[in-house]
Amino acid sequence: MRLYDAAEIIRSKNAGPFTLTIDLIFNSPADYEYVLNSPAFTSARIAAIYRVEPTSVHIHSFQRVLAMKIAMPRPVASSGSPGDTDVYGSQQHFPLAELEV
Repeated sequence: MRLYDAAEIIRSKNAGPFTLTIDLIFNSPADYEYVLNSPAFTSARIAAIYRVEPTSVHIHSFQRVLAMKIAMPRPVASSGSPGDTDVYGSQQHFPLAELEV
């Protein structure tokens, strides 16, 4: 199952000029737990997708609201830098959404 199929909402945005966040929001506790405990859903795997250091990827889980937030450095040096194709970070969740969990 792709992450897109498990999460109800997947969205990304900048958290300042150097950090990207991806929000995952689930409809059911079962889907939330399935993704959280998936061997494919790790900081190392996410880091490989976004080409950042594994230690720089932080997964924060919020069981009470069935949500997760992933924080990592932006793929480009900073928002608006040369080569930046998404100044707001709003399209950066697509590679993660394809992750098979």
